Amino acid sequence: MVEASTSQKRPPSGPAGLFFYHAADESESSDPETDGSEEWSGCEGRKRKRRKEEEKGVAITCHQCRQSYRERRVVHCLKCKKRRYCLECIRQWYPRQSVARIAEACPFCRGNCNCNGCLMQSKQNKGQWDELSRKQKIKYNRYILHFLLPVLRKFCAEQIAEKEVEARIQGLSMASLKIQKTCSYVDERIFCNNCRTSITDLHRSCGKCSYELCLSCCREIRDGNLRGNCNIVRPNYLHRGVAYMHGEDPLPDTVQEKGVFDPYVNVSREDYFQKATTWKANEDGSIRCPPKELGGCGKSLLDLKHLCPENWVAKLLTKAEEISTVVELPQIPVATQDTKCCDPEKSTENLRKAASRSDSNDNYLYCPRSTDNNPEDLEHFKRHWTKGEPIIVRDVIEGTTGLSWEPMVMWRVLRVSKASKLSQVKVIDCLSCCEVEIDSHQFFTGYVDGRMYTNMWPEMLKLKDWPPYNRFEECLPRHADEFISALPFREYTDPRSGPLNIAVKLPKDALRPDLGPKTYIAYGTAEELGRGDSVTKLHCDVSDAVNVLMHTSKVLLSSKQASAVEMLKKKHKAQDRMELKDDEQTEPVSSEKQVGDHFCHCCPSEECVKEDGGALWDIFRREDVPKLLSYLKKHSKEFRHIYCSPVNQIFNPVHDETFYLTMDHKRRLKEEFGVEPWSFEQKLGEAVLIPVGCPHQVRNLKSCTKVALDFVSPENVHECIRLTEELRLLPKNHKSKEDKIEVKKMALHAISQAVGDLHVLLVPRK
Repeated sequence: MVEASTSQKRPPSGPAGLFFYHAADESESSDPETDGSEEWSGCEGRKRKRRKEEEKGVAITCHQCRQSYRERRVVHCLKCKKRRYCLECIRQWYPRQSVARIAEACPFCRGNCNCNGCLMQSKQNKGQWDELSRKQKIKYNRYILHFLLPVLRKFCAEQIAEKEVEARIQGLSMASLKIQKTCSYVDERIFCNNCRTSITDLHRSCGKCSYELCLSCCREIRDGNLRGNCNIVRPNYLHRGVAYMHGEDPLPDTVQEKGVFDPYVNVSREDYFQKATTWKANEDGSIRCPPKELGGCGKSLLDLKHLCPENWVAKLLTKAEEISTVVELPQIPVATQDTKCCDPEKSTENLRKAASRSDSNDNYLYCPRSTDNNPEDLEHFKRHWTKGEPIIVRDVIEGTTGLSWEPMVMWRVLRVSKASKLSQVKVIDCLSCCEVEIDSHQFFTGYVDGRMYTNMWPEMLKLKDWPPYNRFEECLPRHADEFISALPFREYTDPRSGPLNIAVKLPKDALRPDLGPKTYIAYGTAEELGRGDSVTKLHCDVSDAVNVLMHTSKVLLSSKQASAVEMLKKKHKAQDRMELKDDEQTEPVSSEKQVGDHFCHCCPSEECVKEDGGALWDIFRREDVPKLLSYLKKHSKEFRHIYCSPVNQIFNPVHDETFYLTMDHKRRLKEEFGVEPWSFEQKLGEAVLIPVGCPHQVRNLKSCTKVALDFVSPENVHECIRLTEELRLLPKNHKSKEDKIEVKKMALHAISQAVGDLHVLLVPRK
């Protein structure tokens, strides 16, 4: 440590024990190891001084910005005695840490240094589940076997039925039947050419053109009811001009039609199904390759083929049945079981009221604190999770290192290595629902300061799946480690090796789906605008998900802007009423408040927005989905989507992602259909766990940085498969069409691993 000479000017004042260095002091300081005969003057002296400090292992630059301390004052870490942080970096990048705290132990020592070098280093222990006890391994594998054995039985029954058909076609017995193996590679996925569902094992394939058909489509063709389809559609939303989106008159109808998808050849729905009805199975059950109009060649019969080793599924079922007789499968808590954690009269500490249904006992959501470390929390989680209830976990970032999640910090480190790719980012303009390009620095500045259009209407921008060019873990490894360490119920959510996460059970060489983590950075405002809100529209994920609110920034509207917003809202409501009145297919509106009333007071349960809430969530129960769909179809013309045009195409309201229910619509949904979602505000540091099959929507109350991760729990595998069947019915180029997670493949490998592990743990060696 270098001390300032007593004969020179006193260094800047600071807390006791802190050492500040300034350019004015450096050239006149002395080396404590010299006898005073050697002068440290000029450039040569400073070089020798640096060499001395380097020999001691003491850093001579600010660890954060790598600038020499000759130019700025720095704070020396009294713990490691190696690193310094300049005051400018402390103010800019560690505003919540005092100088005294950094002097006591620097950000590097505390594990939350956000310099470029540290953020690119991963320190996560990736094998934390490797040391499970024998008892724990048995417990987890029994639990998986309990939920997946029925799935395996059904999968095997479907294969046996198709083999019986093939045996009749070939005139052979089941024992004599030999099925060809498909030539495939580990790193490729095979999809059904008709419904686009992933193929796990048995399927039919054309030897002439390689057309492939899944077993579900085979059954439907034989039944004369082909539901899965590859029909291609194109959105037909008209761009009526920017003024129209703000309540003014539209441009003439000659405006060119624009769509948000690639301009595929448009095949009408009627034309497609008319051709599909001619595709029928032969009397013996064999199926010919479809004609060219439906994607095939029409020249040969489809042969039955397999991907997995021959009879692997049947043998796996035999082993699973045998091991289930050896191990006693767990007794799963009854869904209706009353527990103290979910009874508001007995305990309110871990509950949050999210609904006011008169005929229900699930108005309160389980809301434990992450820092409690209660061993019973996992069992409580399972009880609620099995019922399909979302769960909120508080304070998940309390136990982390405190790494900064400010978007500008993440942007800064990525800018160094990906400058050319980050100068512009593609974001969603929430008013037009279209993708636009913006300078990345301007976007992140607007995250803090806000942005508005020329008429003072708030401009809401949303950046999805950022960074876009690579996996989050590879681009920002420290942030990925921090996020994963913050995850609640990691037995389920750990994306690397969670023992109850079915998604991690795939073989190491298998092609894995992209389940995250993914970052979502978006603006937000407390007041519901009604048009152009920063929202994630109503949708339904095909897997379980956990969403953590890592950072927020409150943006306030000036009084002048607030007045302008109120005036524009009146224009929007007038436009809504006029268009609905002109639409002959829309039912007449009985009162002004029924249409376009987007003021906060229209829903008494959400009369005001709390100061600490970052995002407003609405999650619907699975059993309410049919009524929710009916409401959306009935009132579809009252919703707006691309270019603020009324919604005029519906395939599946939950999967189309074209609807957001305002407070007014939620009120009317309850009045007309008796349906009310779980509604609650997600606060900073809270994790929301959403079960698969629960439609949900989100509105940002502040600028928010969220990180989301998909996982697959044993309890919900059957629901994932059910949703996959729903996606088969969507048009080919529908944004939700693709079977992204291949849950059947996951389930097969998960039960295979569970059976193998239980066999090793329980069956005595001969």
